[in-house]
Amino acid sequence: MDTSSSDSDPVRLSLTSRYSDWVLEALEELSDCFLITDPAISGHPIVFASQSFLSMSGYSKSEILGRNPRLFQGPETDRGSVCQIREAIRTRQSVQVTLVNYRKDGTPHQVLFHMCPVFVEEDGSVVHFFAIQVPIVRRPGTRPCSKGLLRGCRDEVRKGCDAHAQKVFDNVCSRVSEEGETCMAGEWERERALNAANSIISALNRYNNFTGLVVSTKQCCGPRTIPAFSSCLNLSLGGINKSFVLSDPHLPGMPIVYASDAFLSLTGYSRCEVLGRNSRFLNGPGTCSKALQEINASIGAEKSCTLRLLNYRKDGSSFWNLFHISPVRNATGKIAYYIGVILDEASKGELNGISPEMWQFGTVGAVKVAVRSLSFSCSGPSWSSNSR
Repeated sequence: MDTSSSDSDPVRLSLTSRYSDWVLEALEELSDCFLITDPAISGHPIVFASQSFLSMSGYSKSEILGRNPRLFQGPETDRGSVCQIREAIRTRQSVQVTLVNYRKDGTPHQVLFHMCPVFVEEDGSVVHFFAIQVPIVRRPGTRPCSKGLLRGCRDEVRKGCDAHAQKVFDNVCSRVSEEGETCMAGEWERERALNAANSIISALNRYNNFTGLVVSTKQCCGPRTIPAFSSCLNLSLGGINKSFVLSDPHLPGMPIVYASDAFLSLTGYSRCEVLGRNSRFLNGPGTCSKALQEINASIGAEKSCTLRLLNYRKDGSSFWNLFHISPVRNATGKIAYYIGVILDEASKGELNGISPEMWQFGTVGAVKVAVRSLSFSCSGPSWSSNSR
């Protein structure tokens, strides 16, 4: 196998580059029958197929990855349902229809087709679609709708109907399968599809430690907001000419609430692109997963941590970050923020003889002094929320 070509294959990287290498394993563990497609790749191909889907369709993974899902359609696939799916993709909406698909051996089968777009919460862009397919089975005690019954009643039903009603009825009759019966999805199939959708989104968000990407099946209305930052503290921190960010551990996702000018200059991002995001957005391919685990462990233990981390600027260029993270406590001794000090390894020679460690500790010390001193003089709603 050519490793270099597989590492650059957009189908292979579609999920791992946005989440982590482990996201594929997490999705494989789900028992649901589903596909994931990437609209950003030419042809909108399949980038993931669950084991349940492979078992149901009879295809192998290598036979369908990189291909468009229309390969499962056939003579009995309703064109109207296909048009609904295409329109949902165009308008970035969810859709649920009953659909006849075809297995590899050519046999048709009826499914409840439930498709959802995957939105990035931060900017509302669509990164994927997933399509859940729940087989529809006729339950004991129900009777099939047969062609013979429809044909026998057709003339009676058509009597007294206008041309449009007759056409609708004829369309219903023509959609009955050659096997003589059609089944409708019930509450059980619909509930199963919704549960599967929740499981897929949970798996994607659980394994986003490379990029900090947070996704949802619903488009957010506007950018993520964070509470107002103390103007006193903002002014004081502005005088610290070092590259660092402050994150609030009391807010969901531990977002950045302050970013220094030096940090913005180093990474190429604007302040509005940084605030409200978790600092994981600096990570990418090649970022050491063990280092990320070490950072998470230090946060959980409320301790400091220093390590070397591969990070990425806005323009995609990489740099080795001599990263230091430390809790910052307010005057009451409670953790108000975590500071992340970012130092480009290539700029060590510009520290005027100061070691990177001393440079980091000096930055942390200056920030801690600012936070503790201003917690006395600038009390207010923003402080009470950070001092729980």
